[in-house]
Amino acid sequence: MNTDRQGNRVSGATPEAVAHFDAALLEFNLYRGDPVATVDRALAAAPTFVMARVLKAYLLGLATEPQAAALAAHVLAGTRGLAMDERERSHVAALGHLLAGDWTAAALALDFHNARHPRDLLALQAGHLMDFFRASARGLRDRVARALPGWSASVPGLGIVLGMYAFGLEEAGDYARAEERGRQAIDAEPFDCWAHHAVAHVMEMQGRAEDGIGWMIAREPYWAADDNFFKVHNWWHRALCHLEVGQGDEVLRLYDGPVRGNRSTIALDLVDASSLLWRLHLTGHDVGDRWIELAQAWDQHADGRLYPFNDWHAAMAYLGAGREVEVARVVSALERSAREDTDIGRWAGAVALPLIQGFHAFWRGEYRQCAEGLHAARFIANQFGGSHAQRDVIDWTLTEAAVRGGLTSLAEALAHERLALRSHSPINRAFLRRARPQAS
Repeated sequence: MNTDRQGNRVSGATPEAVAHFDAALLEFNLYRGDPVATVDRALAAAPTFVMARVLKAYLLGLATEPQAAALAAHVLAGTRGLAMDERERSHVAALGHLLAGDWTAAALALDFHNARHPRDLLALQAGHLMDFFRASARGLRDRVARALPGWSASVPGLGIVLGMYAFGLEEAGDYARAEERGRQAIDAEPFDCWAHHAVAHVMEMQGRAEDGIGWMIAREPYWAADDNFFKVHNWWHRALCHLEVGQGDEVLRLYDGPVRGNRSTIALDLVDASSLLWRLHLTGHDVGDRWIELAQAWDQHADGRLYPFNDWHAAMAYLGAGREVEVARVVSALERSAREDTDIGRWAGAVALPLIQGFHAFWRGEYRQCAEGLHAARFIANQFGGSHAQRDVIDWTLTEAAVRGGLTSLAEALAHERLALRSHSPINRAFLRRARPQAS
């Protein structure tokens, strides 16, 4: 019986195919190279290799892109009739939930899976990403914590697991341990850009913008290579640090260069671009016609059916580009999705629609309406999508709306709320100054 690098048995494989599978999984772990092409080589060597199909289905299904999701369903269908053991059947079941739009059911299925198979690195990473995409801070932390005792330095991939744990600790607010584990992970695997980004998140959440810039620059050779799938997100983190200290021109340079210069059509990259342009707009920077190109790139993804977090970011770009018709199209699609009894339906109705309405009101200059809507929506926004750093654009927009709308008491209260978390933040201090101009 063949086994993968962590000692898990695999069905329908050959030694050559397992070598390609291990290589593809490592590329997925590090967000480098082309794991889809590598796993295709495994399938060419062994067409009945179940875990190769499972890996490919996860790679496509977790992309949050309509075309990729359709292809993932086709790949998963190819597992029917293949001989597989309990672990492999468990993966297939979890993927079925994911591709049906039931992210929570998929993540919970992998909870039980990870308990039975703590050294299944693919299951850990897939579950970790499901926790990320549904904004489960506790899941991000505790899924890995439950599995860690099954790992040791003798098991390949321990550093990857520590990197995931670092991000989970950060999202759970345990910043000191998050940074410690993140640095340990990088010591074990210097090219682990997820661990690198976990430490960047700590610095973002603690308001350590200058430390963040230094961290990104010092380690740039490890996370910014051309074959790094995660490089745009890490450039986004560096851009946030520059924006925090008032270096808007540098942010625009980064946007035009490594963030958007290659015109990526990857949904995760488009999310970062929309978020960055919106923050620049909030801080009074003229972004010119950059919205137009970005909005066009969103057209192939914003369907209102697959992943509402993406649709919300597409709406930002459509607003910036003046494409009100597309905003209305996305809203209509989300309203239809909201009638479905799935995670996607619930996220669409309870979270995405209120956020888009609030951001739309802000763009129209209806600041009081925006403030009222976003003040309620921000308490439910952590039901879906991304990290605390990504969702901070909600509170940032809310606070700016309160300032611009003359809601002095609310603006001052929100500024104090932000300063309680990041007391040295120039942006947060500016909010307080602008909230009470009579005291200036």
